[in-house]
Amino acid sequence: MAGNQTEHIVNTDQYITIAASEYTWEQTIKKSRFIVNMARVETEADARAFIDRINKEHNKATHNVWSYMLGERDQVQRYSDDGEPAGTAGVPMLEVFKNNEVHDIVAVVTRYFGGIKLGAGGLVRAYAGTVAGGIAELGLVERIQRHKMSIRVDYKNYEPLKYWLEQHEFTILDTQYDTGVTLTVPVADDATDSFETSVQDLLAGQADLTVGEIDLFEVPYDKRVTAQTSSLK
Repeated sequence: MAGNQTEHIVNTDQYITIAASEYTWEQTIKKSRFIVNMARVETEADARAFIDRINKEHNKATHNVWSYMLGERDQVQRYSDDGEPAGTAGVPMLEVFKNNEVHDIVAVVTRYFGGIKLGAGGLVRAYAGTVAGGIAELGLVERIQRHKMSIRVDYKNYEPLKYWLEQHEFTILDTQYDTGVTLTVPVADDATDSFETSVQDLLAGQADLTVGEIDLFEVPYDKRVTAQTSSLK
């Protein structure tokens, strides 16, 4: 399978990716169907296998354009226009990954031609917009290192605690109900003491907190997804 490669250096301090292992989204533009299938990948073999699978599923499509980007510094970047005019399809898809800083991702945009030509600019907007639309609909997550903080409270203190956590933008990873309520919240290493103090102050000392080991967590990442590419600036 032929492909091209471009280079892009990113800030590796932040890791953002799509919120599900696989996702499908589609739109119709001037009677052509544009269907994006995207997935998280860790290796080129994973990406190629996904592309092959989508090609087989849509073997009657007019085009199956693909792009993928992976590696610790996004050093692996490949794409194919699959018969569309050069620079109008695979590259715009790849630029959507870069401009939204989405890591370790492969996308295949399948086009079923509807009889109306879009022109070069229209194709760029269609392919970039389909990828961006799929990412926006699915959502993004950020992978972070945090302590797994466990907070156990009586039922009467559950709603006040939940409200406080939401107001201070702490993500509730899990909630367990038995004789009391236990919430699991990721907390930064340098914030565990202040977090515990704030919760105990809020609930007048009526909370049992346990600081767990540092682990990787995925939390929702609120960001406006852009379809901007160099061709559309």
